[in-house]
Amino acid sequence: MTESPRGHEAPAVPAIETVGLGRRYRRGWALHDTSFRLPAGRVCALVGPNGAGKTTLLSMAANLTEPTSGTIALSGHHPGSAEARQGTAFLSQQKALYSRFRVHEILRMGRELNPTWHQETAESVVEAGGIPMSARVGTLSGGQSTRVAFALALGKRPLLMLLDEPMADLDPLVRHQMTELLQEEARRNGSTVVMSSHLVSELESACDYLVLINSGTVRLAGEVDVLLAQHRRLATGSLDEARHRQGLDGHTVIATSAGDGQITSLVRTDPTLPPDSGLIPPTLEELVIGYLRTPDAPTLLAPSAQVASGSEVAA
Repeated sequence: MTESPRGHEAPAVPAIETVGLGRRYRRGWALHDTSFRLPAGRVCALVGPNGAGKTTLLSMAANLTEPTSGTIALSGHHPGSAEARQGTAFLSQQKALYSRFRVHEILRMGRELNPTWHQETAESVVEAGGIPMSARVGTLSGGQSTRVAFALALGKRPLLMLLDEPMADLDPLVRHQMTELLQEEARRNGSTVVMSSHLVSELESACDYLVLINSGTVRLAGEVDVLLAQHRRLATGSLDEARHRQGLDGHTVIATSAGDGQITSLVRTDPTLPPDSGLIPPTLEELVIGYLRTPDAPTLLAPSAQVASGSEVAA
């Protein structure tokens, strides 16, 4: 058994596990019949179109929303348990900061409320942005407020960080810096990071795990390299549909599009397919776009994302 950076045995249970999870509102199901698991210690990209259920999933993990059906567990615990609350940090686009507090008061609040607080980590995030500790939060720019929110979350040294597009108001350079910081903290503390974002191209270099939600349920989940290995792209250099269809024989077609004088299909296929088969590996962005174009694409969960039978949630 390996040791985690916190000096304890690394948890065998997944960071997140859902079984038949669903949430219904008056307008219908925002999330339904969702079962998957996210192994601990991963940096996970959570992607999907607007309204697909990403925020609903994160809200239930953060214990801000109750499920209508099914269960969700964080390291085997209910999201409302003391263990889950102590080990989880949640950041959304709407930063939960008090505008009249000074930055040093925000960090003091974090120190008083969190027994695992690490002041040096929190201060380093603030100081890297050139933000005065005496500044009031209400006078900060959107990007500066985001840095303070990250300082509050990272200072807690959570086992699980849930990020619902909190970096939308940052410029590309600062987004890159904050993403690198998240990766570093995840490696140092053995944390799991779940990042919801529309910027798939930026997630490609940052994340090693993917969960894709469409039409209210998980359609794709697993290690990025495993999922990419199970898909290929076929591009026919003309708009000859009959010729293109011949190349698709024996493969499960996920999505097809036409443009720039060619037809392109994303297919699910044998990962051992030889490179001279005429099919080429997709990028993460091509994989994601293919599944977003097809809301009813058949679900694919890598072995690590499949829920074990008899899974239970501790109180």
